[in-house]
Amino acid sequence: MKQAEKLLHPERDFFWADSFTPIVVKSAERIRVPHGESHPGKHKYFTMIYIKKGTGVCRLGDAELPLQPFDFILIKPEILYRFAIPQQEICELYLLTFSLESEGAFTDFPDFSEDCPYIFLSLNRKNVFANTLDRIIRERQSAHAWDDVMVKLLLTELLVLLSRHIREDTAQSKKNRSLRMKELLSAAKEYMDRNYSRNIALSDVAQYVYLSESHLAHSFQQEFGISPKHYLLQVRISVAKELLQNTRLKIGDIALAVGFSGQQRFNDIFKKSVHMTPLKYRKEMQQLQED
Repeated sequence: MKQAEKLLHPERDFFWADSFTPIVVKSAERIRVPHGESHPGKHKYFTMIYIKKGTGVCRLGDAELPLQPFDFILIKPEILYRFAIPQQEICELYLLTFSLESEGAFTDFPDFSEDCPYIFLSLNRKNVFANTLDRIIRERQSAHAWDDVMVKLLLTELLVLLSRHIREDTAQSKKNRSLRMKELLSAAKEYMDRNYSRNIALSDVAQYVYLSESHLAHSFQQEFGISPKHYLLQVRISVAKELLQNTRLKIGDIALAVGFSGQQRFNDIFKKSVHMTPLKYRKEMQQLQED
């Protein structure tokens, strides 16, 4: 008899193994939330909310998440939430709760921090979340032998899709931050190119691009292979060399023109960079021109 049962239900040994399907769906429904503020909700399971139609606000502790179609929220167990729907609005959403039977069942499942026990995503119109949620609801309402197995597989698929979306979103965010940082560093460079004659410091450059001094210094070094301080000195020395070669300005006046506080400071930096004094550099350049 036991052998017969095993042949009739071979899926029990395979699909229901903890190592394969550690998910138990507790509820899945499509609901309409009328305007006003809903009663607080809290589940001892994970809560998945997907906005199908309408707008509103979801309050999670001190956080207020503005809602619109295709928004997705995944909430940790025992977290209180409620909806606030504006007048003359009805918010249509999917609400699904589930438990995980074993920790670490999904290596790609997103981690929740203690400070932010939820994940909020704004998805695009073409996402497949709604279709998968509809299938989960239909399977739970039917009465076939394989329904529970199918629901678990569909939810597993949904979590895999969610994990992939988060990874792609994180990668895109990093790319966008990287591009934005490149723009800020280029702006810092251009600022020094334009303002080398002024008595500017690293703090002025950092303030211009809205970065901390340490962040600017570290990122600038990584991007251009030179510190902001040395880049500014490089610009000043380069302009000073042109003025020494092509004008008859006094060396003290050139020092002030390129942003140094005095001639002695200019002489020291110039000699360290060019390996000769400004006066000697001028004489050598004049000699080359005469030859």
